[in-house]
Amino acid sequence: MYHFNFEPVFAGFDQLLIGAWLTIQLSVAAMMIGLIVSIICAAGKTSGIAPLRWLIDVYIEVIRNTPFLVQIFFIFFGLPSLGLRLTPNSAALVALVVNFGAYGTEIIRAGIESIQKGQVEAGTALGLSKLQIFRYIIMKPALRTVYPSLTSQFIYLMLTSSVVSAISADDLAAAGNNLQSQTFASFEVYIVITIMYLVMSIGFSTIFSVIEKAAFKYPLSR
Repeated sequence: MYHFNFEPVFAGFDQLLIGAWLTIQLSVAAMMIGLIVSIICAAGKTSGIAPLRWLIDVYIEVIRNTPFLVQIFFIFFGLPSLGLRLTPNSAALVALVVNFGAYGTEIIRAGIESIQKGQVEAGTALGLSKLQIFRYIIMKPALRTVYPSLTSQFIYLMLTSSVVSAISADDLAAAGNNLQSQTFASFEVYIVITIMYLVMSIGFSTIFSVIEKAAFKYPLSR
């Protein structure tokens, strides 16, 4: 019979908290920067500039059809050969942004294409500038449409970020691995880590739900 002993785990619980905080920081930063990348790429993909659409399509296909671990290794181990060296945490952030940007582009593109052309034409008839049309008539309704998909992608991104421990980034998974090597309480450590990831996921889901009710209620607030 296996006897659970969580005492060594809770004795080093501060290490897990530090790792969890870094996971949250990496995930939130990657989501915010990745969202900007997604909006820019989605706007470019829906534009009439063929070479730009082709470049964005290549970017999306490469990221969506290669393992996230390989992308991290390419950024952390491959870029130094080109003279660009990044710390593990910086490389992890870049990899997460690039990954989220590819998936987010397709999500936001679908939202943009869901906007009826008649609404854009109405905005033009009212004398709105192209920037105002994109901001108020296209982007806000599109974001409201794809908001659930974007938040789900963020939760997935946060859980996927555990892979960055492979390049020694100081996230929750790395902290758990270090604590396990110190205590040899593998089962207990990973039970606690699983619960911590679950709590973070539920917590962010709740936050996103509150934001959705406040920011995307009808009519959309400016």
